[in-house]
Amino acid sequence: MDNDAYGHVNNVVYYSWFDTAVNAYLIEHGALDIHSSDTIGLVVETSCNYFAPLAFPEPVHVGIRVAKLGSSSVRYEVGVFGSEEMSAAKGHFVHVYVDARTRRPVPLPAQLKSVLESLL
Repeated sequence: MDNDAYGHVNNVVYYSWFDTAVNAYLIEHGALDIHSSDTIGLVVETSCNYFAPLAFPEPVHVGIRVAKLGSSSVRYEVGVFGSEEMSAAKGHFVHVYVDARTRRPVPLPAQLKSVLESLL
């Protein structure tokens, strides 16, 4: 389902890759437990620029970095790479971290902040 009628990966799939790359990194580094974290990140802004088409089943690699770290928000920048050395797409999204129950912004937990600082 990744390829669209034009024979390349549909733009919505890139946003899924962004989310997967960031959340997988946070989970792997002990900064996020999707089942029981008191603090979760909500996407409030996102964009993507496309430079070259990708098509399933081409392997895809996604790189992430933190461009801006606020008291309760983070701007992630993401690069998507296929078989070429140049990026096929670049994008960003902003997470605002909130209390999982109230959905109100909260300061970044210490463990999360530490992991995010390593990506600055």
